[in-house]
Amino acid sequence: MIDALVTPSSYRGASALAAPLVHAWLAHRRRRGKEDAARFGERLGRAGLPRPAGRLVWMHGASVGEGLSLLPLVARLRAPRVLAPCVLAPSVLVTTGTVASARLLRQRLPDGALHQFAPVDRPGAVRRFAGHWRPDLAVWVESELWPNLVLETAARGVPMLLVNARMSERSAARWRKMPRLARPLLDSFARILAQTEADAARFRALGARRVVACGNLKHDAPPLPADAHAVAALRRAVAGRRLWIAASTHDGEEALVAEAHLALRAAFPDLLAIVAPRHPERGADVARLFRRRGLATARRARGEAITPGTAVYLADTLGELGLVYRLGEIAFVGGSLVPRGGHNPLEPARLDCALVSGPWMENFAEARAALAGAGALVQADGAAALARAVRALLEDGTARRRARTAAAAVAEGLGGAADTALGLIREQLGPGRADARAGVLGA
Repeated sequence: MIDALVTPSSYRGASALAAPLVHAWLAHRRRRGKEDAARFGERLGRAGLPRPAGRLVWMHGASVGEGLSLLPLVARLRAPRVLAPCVLAPSVLVTTGTVASARLLRQRLPDGALHQFAPVDRPGAVRRFAGHWRPDLAVWVESELWPNLVLETAARGVPMLLVNARMSERSAARWRKMPRLARPLLDSFARILAQTEADAARFRALGARRVVACGNLKHDAPPLPADAHAVAALRRAVAGRRLWIAASTHDGEEALVAEAHLALRAAFPDLLAIVAPRHPERGADVARLFRRRGLATARRARGEAITPGTAVYLADTLGELGLVYRLGEIAFVGGSLVPRGGHNPLEPARLDCALVSGPWMENFAEARAALAGAGALVQADGAAALARAVRALLEDGTARRRARTAAAAVAEGLGGAADTALGLIREQLGPGRADARAGVLGA
């Protein structure tokens, strides 16, 4: 009953009163290395960069996955004459909330695109942020809707889009308890582009009126990048050895991977597992887990070499999944043997890997279904099933080649969400007026 009384004004008041708690929470995160001390002011709405001249599109995502899903849009928006033949491309500001996402985006954002940390959702921080950046259009990705930030942006007359939107049943149930807050938030968006019809239906049930399902932006991403010299060096290090990859693993999954790998090494004594934890800062703990099970482990983060005796190579570095997937032909996609919703199976598919996943892949249900239907992905529920699936692919080169070819074909065939989103951005932003802010070229 109390939730039903939450309104924009009551939320704003409560978030203002919670300032001491918010600051204590941020200080705790900072001590744990989860905030960038040099850029801490950005979390309080104090800009770390000047606003560029001309039009500015602001895009916001929560963390690594959401930020990277925006890259195809950012790149295409920054392409010359994407809006109209005589109009300069707008600058793009991307905001996220995590240190890992900031590091990756610093490497991958194109010229003319900036990164800032998102402000905490307090009225003062939000006002400082919005007053400095003055975006001409705001594009939010997926489902991280901070009420103060959304409503302050809307109050300034900035058109907003929610793209790649998803709404789980659990999230929908929470929002249903706060209808007086949910409705004005959703009404703030000119259009909501949902990933699936099920997502769209949940948004409509919450009162959203301008919703359409158009697919997943992550289906439009290019192959993950990798340093060519690093790829060549590691290929030399693993030459002649059978290997498989376990990528984006979470706490609880590495133990299952270790059990599966021990079973596999009974059949293939020289088999190497390349394991890339989703959170590289867990590297030391993951290495201890493997070593306790008698698996000789080398850590990439510490520069440890792969030797003939190495059973596990731990790729506990940030932003190197493109390198990892280029090394092997069989990839287990993590976040799926534990209930985390899974990670993007199209990333290894684009790099010609045969795929294995656990049962929890609801974050990528469409891609998983397409890959499984094409014979490119096998589902394994537990360590024994994971070992059986990997062993079958190791033993049958013909089946492995078919799965790799099918995976690449599915990855190529899915897509289109970026085209739809870019069309709406064009519609909302338009060519603009021929004034100094718009940066119009002469005809």
